[in-house]
Amino acid sequence: MAAFGTFDKCHGPAFIKGYGECIGGTRRVSNGFSPAQPRYGIDTLEGDAMAKRSYSADGALGLPELPEVETTRRLIHPLIVGRAITEVSVTRARMLRRQHQAADFAARLSGRRIVGTSRHGKRLLILLDDDLIWLVHLGMSGRLTVAERGDEEAPPHTHVRVLLDSGSEVRFTDPRTFGYTVVATQDELDELSAHGPDAWTDPPTVRELSGRLEGRSAPIKALLLDQAILAGVGNIYADETLFAAGIDPHRHGGSLSEEELDELLASLHNVLGAGIAAGGTTLDDLAYMLPNGRAGEYTAELAAYGREGEPCPRCGDSIRRDVIRSRSTFWSPGCQI
Repeated sequence: MAAFGTFDKCHGPAFIKGYGECIGGTRRVSNGFSPAQPRYGIDTLEGDAMAKRSYSADGALGLPELPEVETTRRLIHPLIVGRAITEVSVTRARMLRRQHQAADFAARLSGRRIVGTSRHGKRLLILLDDDLIWLVHLGMSGRLTVAERGDEEAPPHTHVRVLLDSGSEVRFTDPRTFGYTVVATQDELDELSAHGPDAWTDPPTVRELSGRLEGRSAPIKALLLDQAILAGVGNIYADETLFAAGIDPHRHGGSLSEEELDELLASLHNVLGAGIAAGGTTLDDLAYMLPNGRAGEYTAELAAYGREGEPCPRCGDSIRRDVIRSRSTFWSPGCQI
């Protein structure tokens, strides 16, 4: 498996080239915040216009999504692959709720060697010898980091710590504890939950997607969030994809023509690719940060998500926020049909 330690290009004024090197400019993040969360005044973009954004009437920002998990994977890969696990510490049993036997988590990890990394949808997969897989799902506020020997103490809410033979420590920090981790065989993982094809590495063809949506009356926005149909897409990237494709998020999934589905899949590829290149999206609650502590840069490129009341960059109409199946949805009635 190829190692992913660097990105092939800088993206935005403060992106990362290699591991931990910032080139030029000032970090920019949005002021999208849940009303239930405090607003952090950090390097805001576009001043008051961004400060008006309220991203979540439903209280759920839906991060991290596929680009954030893929960015995490690429950054930790060169730091952990080839290392052996020497010690495992879990201080919050809830993080192991998907492990069939909680004691198996430490028992299966201890002494194993990490041989690679992978990802399916929003699930980060750390490949171990003996054909075991260490799965990490970051939930809504989870963060996976690798602390070098002598680094500062683990931050609050670090519930899982895995020591490597290099002296480094893999830390899973999750304030809200919606995330989870499990060590399992591939067959055991398949039994955990049904996931469709990966939206980035293995997207369906137009015909395959058409078959999955045939006769479906649910809104296309809701269907894009269904991980059994397409794994990895969450609220932010669903809104951005539908905006790019010019598709009304309320439309019944089964009503989309093959031409529209072709445009949808092309837009999804472009949006996810841009999100990965930018290191993902960091909103103002700081629920997602890169493993090296920096903010994701895709926030500056959001065309619809979080821009309620702002002029559409394509048609000039006002961006609207509706709630579809309990999820805040940002779209432009003037050009999404």
